[in-house]
Amino acid sequence: MIVRMGLLRRRPDISRDAFRRHWREVHGPLAKRMPGLAAYHQNHIVDDRQLGVDHARGSWDIDGISELWFDSAKAMEAAIASDAYQPVREDSPAFLAETRVVTVEQRTVKPFDGRPGAIKRMSILKRKPGITPEAFRHEWFDVHGDLVKAFPTLLGYRQNLILTRQADPDAGGSYETVPADGIVEMWFADEAALRASFADAAAVRSQAHAHSFIAEITPFLVEVHALV
Repeated sequence: MIVRMGLLRRRPDISRDAFRRHWREVHGPLAKRMPGLAAYHQNHIVDDRQLGVDHARGSWDIDGISELWFDSAKAMEAAIASDAYQPVREDSPAFLAETRVVTVEQRTVKPFDGRPGAIKRMSILKRKPGITPEAFRHEWFDVHGDLVKAFPTLLGYRQNLILTRQADPDAGGSYETVPADGIVEMWFADEAALRASFADAAAVRSQAHAHSFIAEITPFLVEVHALV
């Protein structure tokens, strides 16, 4: 399984409500027609407070994060090369100013149980200067995941290690154009539960470790729409 994620910024002349409506009602139905698409979720950003995170915040100014699952890289490439993708590409300028695309290695540390009414937080991580991608992966996957798993009110936790980057869907990209190393997904019953976890001793231990290898954490609360 491979996951393709888009970091989306709306056109400045389009309101947030119009962006969300177009993405959900026009663009989404076009994208879900791509062959080989195992699942497709839209994460609409509704809040950008740090909420307990004591790291520096990055400069990410985005309105949504798309998440598309394919059985393999080959299946993903075939979908992007298919005739079904052309309408998706053509529709993007109607509501998007910028799309930066990443593919990720997804690791579920604590499966989300699908509890109704739960909130989801996604965070973009950037490694510290001097930390190699290999060292970042080790610290995040082999050490940090278990520290976060100990949060007392955590309902689900997933790590997305960035493997490839594109400045836009049709062009290549360097680390400088997509300056991120990972994307976190966390679920809580509500904001009070989120705050309780980040006030716990487990979060103190987790964030102390995070400061050893993460330079920036940019969190967002999102509203999820599952189209496939």
